[in-house]
Amino acid sequence: MSFMWRSLLVVALWLAVFLPASATQVEGVRVWRAPDHTRLVFDLSDPAEHKLFTLKDPHRVVVDLSDTGLKAELDKLDLDKTPIARVRHARQNKKDLRVVLDLKQQANPRSFALRRHENLPDRLVIDLYDEVKGSEKTLEQVSSERNIIVAIDAGHGGEDPGASGPGRLREKDVVLAIAKQLHKKINGEKGFTAKLVRTGDYYIPLRERVKIGRNMRADLFVSIHADAFTRKDARGAGVYAVSSRGATSETARFLAARENESDLIGGAGSLSLGDKDDTLAGVLLDLSMTATMNASLDIGASVLSQIGTVTHLHKKQVEQANFSVLRSPDVPSILVETGFITNPQEAKRLRDPSFQRKLAQKLSDGIVAHFKSRPPADTWLAANQSDKSRNHVIARGETLSGIAARYNISVAALMRANGIKNSVIRVGQTLSIPSG
Repeated sequence: MSFMWRSLLVVALWLAVFLPASATQVEGVRVWRAPDHTRLVFDLSDPAEHKLFTLKDPHRVVVDLSDTGLKAELDKLDLDKTPIARVRHARQNKKDLRVVLDLKQQANPRSFALRRHENLPDRLVIDLYDEVKGSEKTLEQVSSERNIIVAIDAGHGGEDPGASGPGRLREKDVVLAIAKQLHKKINGEKGFTAKLVRTGDYYIPLRERVKIGRNMRADLFVSIHADAFTRKDARGAGVYAVSSRGATSETARFLAARENESDLIGGAGSLSLGDKDDTLAGVLLDLSMTATMNASLDIGASVLSQIGTVTHLHKKQVEQANFSVLRSPDVPSILVETGFITNPQEAKRLRDPSFQRKLAQKLSDGIVAHFKSRPPADTWLAANQSDKSRNHVIARGETLSGIAARYNISVAALMRANGIKNSVIRVGQTLSIPSG
C-alpha cells in the first residue's frame, strides 16, 4: 500500500472515531398555525431521543435531539403569525443537535414523537400553546329562545392531508371548502348558528374535535369528509352515524378504520388517558347513547334524502360504523362522505366551487328540515314555529297515524295535504303538516 493511501486510510479512521456521523438526520421542518397554538414538525430519518426545556429573559424553547444531524434549512420557515421570532441551531457534544426557538412572547410548549406511518417518516412534534391572558370567563346567557347550534367539522388538516385524488387534490382542502360553504348556508337560516370546528389548515385530534363540539353546546355535530377506497370505481356520497355493534358494511368498516388512523398521521400526542377514554366511550355507547344514536340516524336520513338530489349515493340508507369523531354521548353526530376522491369523475366535481356550494346547500336543507320538524323546546324555532307552514321529517319507526296524532290532525288530512295515495312512507321524507 502506498504512503498516500495509508495516509488517507488513517484520516478516514480518525474521522470515524472522533467525528462519527449522526445516526439520525432532520430531513424536513414545517410550521402550522392553529387558533390556539403553533405546531412545529421535524421529519426524521430515524427515531431520536429528545429533551425540551424553556428559558426566560428572553423567552426561549430549547430542544436537544440525541445523535442527530440537520439537513433541513431552518431559515426558510414562515414564522409569520406565530410566537416564534427566530429558529437557531448548533451542535452539542459533537454529535447532538440543539434547536433554539426565540419567542416573541411566552408560550406553553409540549412535545411528542410520532413513529413512521405508511408513507410518513418518523417525526418530532412541538406544539407551542398561546398564553391565555386573564383567567375570568364570561358565561353566555342562555335565553329561552336560543338558536340551534350546528358544529361543522372539516376532517383532517395540517400535517394530515387525508385522502388524495387526481391532480394532487387533497381531502383536507376539499372538505374545508365545503364546510365553509355549509357554515354560510346555515348561518343564513333564521334560528340557526353554525360554528366551524376547524377554520384553517391545521390539525385537531379526533377526541379534541368531539370536545370542541360539546363545548360549543352543539345540537348537532357534522363531520365532513371526502374519502378514498381501494377501487377507483367506488363512487357516491354517504352519511354515517356511530354504531356500538360494528359497521353495517365492508365499506363502512374500511372508512372507519382509515379515519381512526388520523391521529397516527396528524399526531394527537401521548395522551395518558387514551385507553381509559376508549373504555369510557364504550360504556357510554352501550348505556347512554341510544337516544343520541337514534337522533343521529334521523338527521342523517334527512340529509341523505337531500344530497341524493344532487349527487349519486353510495348507499340509500344511513350507515353505521365506529368512527371516533362521532363518539359523543349527548350530541347527535353524523359523518358525511361527500364522495370518493379517488374516483376521477367525483374528484373533478369535488374540486369545483359550484358543486361545493350546491352540495352545501343540500346539506343545509337536510339539517334545517329535521330541526324545523323537531325543534328543541328552548329554541327560537320552537317558539316561533308557524302552524300553517309546519314540516315533519319522517324518522325510523314512525307511522302516518302516529304523526297525525302528534299534530292533532286526521290521517286523511295528512295524506291529502301531501298527495299520499296509500299508507307507504319512507324515512327522511318531509311531510307538510296542515293546520288542525
